[in-house]
Amino acid sequence: MKSIKSVYKIGNGPSSSHTVAPYRAAKLFSERYPDADSYKVTLYGSLAFTGEGHGTGKAIRSCLKNCTVIFDRDTKDLPHPNTMLFVAVKDGREYASHRIFSIGGGSIRIEGETSDDEIDIYEQKSFTEMIEVCKQRNISLVEFIKQAEGEGLTDYLRTVWEAMQSAVRRGLKASGTLPGGLELERKAKLLFEKRCYNESADVTMNRMIAAYAYAVSEENADEQLVVTAPTCGSCGVLPAVMYHMQYDRGFPENEILDALAVAGLIGNVIRTNASISGAECGCQAEIGSACSMAAGGLAALYGLNIDQIEYAAEIAMEHNLGLTCDPVKGLVQIPCIERNAVAAMRAISSVNLSRFLYSTRKISFDEVVATMYRTGKDMDEKYRETSHGGLAQIYNGKA
Repeated sequence: MKSIKSVYKIGNGPSSSHTVAPYRAAKLFSERYPDADSYKVTLYGSLAFTGEGHGTGKAIRSCLKNCTVIFDRDTKDLPHPNTMLFVAVKDGREYASHRIFSIGGGSIRIEGETSDDEIDIYEQKSFTEMIEVCKQRNISLVEFIKQAEGEGLTDYLRTVWEAMQSAVRRGLKASGTLPGGLELERKAKLLFEKRCYNESADVTMNRMIAAYAYAVSEENADEQLVVTAPTCGSCGVLPAVMYHMQYDRGFPENEILDALAVAGLIGNVIRTNASISGAECGCQAEIGSACSMAAGGLAALYGLNIDQIEYAAEIAMEHNLGLTCDPVKGLVQIPCIERNAVAAMRAISSVNLSRFLYSTRKISFDEVVATMYRTGKDMDEKYRETSHGGLAQIYNGKA
């Protein structure tokens, strides 16, 4: 299994698969073939159907000058739903090409090659195997992660956490309309500032968590700097929960960083054994994964045992099974932003259940991850980030 560092990538929204990964692919291609007179990039599958709304062409052209971007919506039987063909042209002749796949969370895979994202540092693939090692060695999940990752992990997570906090703070101050044509007003500032009369402590907590999630998700929709956790479309869930725990509940930063490590491991297990790509498995792979990461990280932050951590992550994923990816107009706005807030609150509820009921559980985390993957593969293509089904098809803008 790969490093958890590859789960957390800092980049511009609105989509890890449609913006961050294509940008990385274009940058790599331009570095390999800098002497090209021009470039041609063909986008297939989900990238073709929603790439314009996600700003994929813009991201690619920011790296490749004199570049033609083609949206091929007809080619079928693709090796991956997010497939890109990069071609370098010199003196009127196509002299080099690479087929590159956006595999989720901003990661890329070049056909026929092994990238840095593909190097294994964990011997174990499943969460069950990792738990067994922790119990055999009598160590915590955090200790297990640090032993596998080596030096530099804490500094990396600190950089990630700083970027997450910055996105929350910017989003809480911002106002106005998000780009893309939906005329969707930012809501984070309103949620953060507007207190209801006689508001209870529980209502205040939920309002704050929702505000933090909206803040990050609205920054993502505005193509600002965010952190994949594990994707841009689900980037508001984990920061919302952890920001609440540090600034509203008083948990110290070093403990937040350890919680991010556990959350990253959970996201890594999902990515390894299933998918974090909405184009491959629907929104359950994005929001479901983010909810699991937040729940597992929060359980670790509370000092719960390893079985409680696993159960929290399992509950969070299980109750997102079947969630479709149906972005209206191909934008990461409706229903994506609201889903981040709901998932953040669901993550907390999952931890509360796991605290008391973990000894009665019947389903393992690995089993629910496998179920999510099968569900995603069975899901009709139009519900997997094509904007051809669900809310994207029904929405008429009159509500």
